[in-house]
Amino acid sequence: MGIRVAVAGASGYAGGELLRLVAGHPEFDLVAATAHSHAGQSVCQVHPQLAGLGLSFSSTTPEILAEADLVFLALPHGQSHALAANLDGPKVVDLGADFRLLDAGQWERYYGGSHAGTWTYGLPELPGQRERIAAAGRVANTGCYAAAITLALAPLLSSGVAKPGDVVVVAASGTSGAGRQAQAHLLGSEVMGDLSPYKVGRHQHVPEIKQATGAVTMSFTPVLAPMPRGILATVTAVPAAAGITETDVRQALEAAYPAEPFVHVLPVGRWPHTAATFGSNSAHLQATVDLDSGRIIVVSAIDNLGKGAAGQAVQCANLMFGLPETSGLPVFGVAP
Repeated sequence: MGIRVAVAGASGYAGGELLRLVAGHPEFDLVAATAHSHAGQSVCQVHPQLAGLGLSFSSTTPEILAEADLVFLALPHGQSHALAANLDGPKVVDLGADFRLLDAGQWERYYGGSHAGTWTYGLPELPGQRERIAAAGRVANTGCYAAAITLALAPLLSSGVAKPGDVVVVAASGTSGAGRQAQAHLLGSEVMGDLSPYKVGRHQHVPEIKQATGAVTMSFTPVLAPMPRGILATVTAVPAAAGITETDVRQALEAAYPAEPFVHVLPVGRWPHTAATFGSNSAHLQATVDLDSGRIIVVSAIDNLGKGAAGQAVQCANLMFGLPETSGLPVFGVAP
């Protein structure tokens, strides 16, 4: 018997990806998949890609989840804290936003309601964070945009290559990032052939990114793209001094991720694109300095359900249980 795993909120897109990764993990045994609205249904009715899994959804109760050694919470924002308060035994990774922020004022400003507290932040590639995750019993997984943008921006600020103010980000995400609940603006006929901005200047991942990177001010424009999964983020920042070159920027990125299994600084001239990260837990980065404005530009691509959600959560769980960090996780994408 391996490590017993339960997934709460398993009927959603991130929940389904968690089930797929956990079912194929060499050390994890999937013992429960919970989803109130689908209790009693077989998992493959909701997730046909998991045909043969042989598991049915249960109701989301602390009693069912407490039988596991590890619980993934893939619930809507604001719903994890009440459930987590009744889970004393298992280690927990929360894919929601409930425990990401240190500042209660920022939670109230961007999410509303009372701040539930703060757990260890689940981005292993940040300096010192891998060790903190390994020692933690509860981890707050990153937001999807936050993962893509932080990996691109943090090395620029920590190395002193870029200034922490006046960071500008435009990032496009696939529709699975909005969740599985039926919404008119996410219908195929509405999304196909269209790009549309949303939550412009007020996206909830901004305080999380600033907290993780040390950025002081950030303008963020998220864009809904006509694809099911993937994020492409273009991050621009002001150089910290005159004469900063593309080589300086690339060296800062390469120095931050010299042996990371999932973060790849691409060769000069090769730019990230979402299809190359599809189905993987990897992030692809490329950088330059704008010839006209002199601003630093870093482009980052991830799979929002992989490195941006379920894959990142499994990566953290591997660390929490002392397993090889890459266990059960694909490094390479699926093509075509």
